[in-house]
Amino acid sequence: QDLSIEEQSECAQDFYQSVAEKLQTRWKVSPEKVEKAMDQIEKYIMTRQYKYVFCPETTDDEKKDLAVQKRIRALYWVTPQMLCVPVNEEIPEVSDMVVKAITDIIEMDSKRVPRDKLACITKCSKHIFNAIKITKNEPASADDFLPTLIYIVLKGNPPRLQSNIQYITRFCNPSRLMTGEDGYYFTNLCCAVAFIEKLDAQSLNLSQEDFDRFMTGQTSPKKQESDSFSPDVCLGVKQMYKNLDLLSQLNERQERIVNEAKKLEKDLIDWTDGIAKEVQDIVEKYPLEIKPKNQALAAIDSENVENDKLPPPLQPQVYAG
Repeated sequence: QDLSIEEQSECAQDFYQSVAEKLQTRWKVSPEKVEKAMDQIEKYIMTRQYKYVFCPETTDDEKKDLAVQKRIRALYWVTPQMLCVPVNEEIPEVSDMVVKAITDIIEMDSKRVPRDKLACITKCSKHIFNAIKITKNEPASADDFLPTLIYIVLKGNPPRLQSNIQYITRFCNPSRLMTGEDGYYFTNLCCAVAFIEKLDAQSLNLSQEDFDRFMTGQTSPKKQESDSFSPDVCLGVKQMYKNLDLLSQLNERQERIVNEAKKLEKDLIDWTDGIAKEVQDIVEKYPLEIKPKNQALAAIDSENVENDKLPPPLQPQVYAG
């Protein structure tokens, strides 16, 4: 652990190469068995070392992960048409393939062994090829595959993407990366991430002004009318435009509510200050005078000289029956 991550990677690569050469030259093991043996060796070593060598603190892998994740979030508005993706998600079978591809690329982060991570990338890529084949009714080409992979990465936003790529590059058996379909699909994933990091207005055939507005969230691609969609446009894209339009309306409503709330708050403050001033003016104009307490009135039967002025009490009169 005292070595840098580059030195640790070099030690692992040298060990893989040394073991593979001994298996082939000294023990005359067949290439197929060598490959299986190297897979088990890689699995044993990297399972034990994973927590030490995956996204170590001595590197800027985590910083790159956050930058890519933020970049992909900012590109939420990119549509399949902008990337020229030959996939029609309106077809249920194709939609299922897209979901499986996204699931596979996300699942990559849960694996510990580089080979298992590569297997997730390979499964994702095969689902993409199947989706293109069903849509076009013919085998997919490399020109179709890469834009679709970019679209899947943008839609899935896989966690710790750069850390996983660096981990595979540093500690995967080199023979697997340099040959076979795993290496091919991994190279395409690296190209897709590089494209996303450098994606600009020209890449999407947009004006710089529109691109900047979309990236800052000031606006989103205008909603297209249902009649203007071509038959090949998938249902998901139509729904996305509806959702974007709805979000835009909700954003405008929220801004109006916030402005009205601020205005109401100001009106309440002004009203409170006005009432307080009026009360103060009235108090100053009509000051409060406290008079001494009045003496209690004398009771009728009390000894008071004024009682002499009262008329005599009535006397009952008796009449003879």
